[in-house]
Amino acid sequence: MLALAVTHPEHARPLWLVVARMKGGREPWYLLTSDIVRNADEAWDVVLAYARRWQIEQTWRYSKSELGFESPRVWTWERREKLLLMQTLVYAFLLSLLRETFDLFREACLRWGCHRTGKRSREVAAPLYRLRAALSRLLGAYPGSPAASALTPG
Repeated sequence: MLALAVTHPEHARPLWLVVARMKGGREPWYLLTSDIVRNADEAWDVVLAYARRWQIEQTWRYSKSELGFESPRVWTWERREKLLLMQTLVYAFLLSLLRETFDLFREACLRWGCHRTGKRSREVAAPLYRLRAALSRLLGAYPGSPAASALTPG
């Protein structure tokens, strides 16, 4: 871990370059921040904040691709806010199904709606992708069911 004060001729605030070497011989991270870094704890705060940022990026990638938010055309702030709130509700619903109390329900959905025969496919850590696909297939297979009609607009 290394933190150096750096300057930029067009940026008045002082900047800090934080270099973090990762385990396993991977390339180090070079992070530039305007947060003052006086010690190793503050440098680690910068690195961990970036790691959390990456988790947020992964969540957005999932939301855009799996929840169908890749290409909606909304221009006003109110419509964007509604779209993001709907996406948040769907994502929160899927995450709630990962609780232990829903283990049997989730396993049944995955078995009937997104069955996988290969060992890798069964054990891969991508439960939201499979769970969303399973729910979509099950609701599509039974369009007249109370669950499908509750989730279908109109």
